[in-house]
Amino acid sequence: MPQVTITINGHPYAVACDTGQEQRIRELARLIDGRIAGFAQQFAQAGEARLLVLVALTLADELAEANEAARRGSRPAPTPPAGDGSAVAAGIERLAQRIEAVASRLETPQI
Repeated sequence: MPQVTITINGHPYAVACDTGQEQRIRELARLIDGRIAGFAQQFAQAGEARLLVLVALTLADELAEANEAARRGSRPAPTPPAGDGSAVAAGIERLAQRIEAVASRLETPQI
């Protein structure tokens, strides 16, 4: 079984994968690393664990939306083009609000 070394937030990780999946694992790692870098800029005081949780929640949210869109038989909303700063900012703001709500629930002690 092949092993790929990926780097997430400056830390190398050795990951085993199926033969032929090495490039896919590298691409996924770059996606995650890019998301972490974005959150690290936005939330400068966040620790690594929180950054990973934020990325996981973001990706899970996107997956849930895509699954829901597939069930409805429609396509998920496309990602706005990079040149449209206001649309991107609005999308990031909505996503940040959703993530903060989930993070707040995670921080609330459960009885």
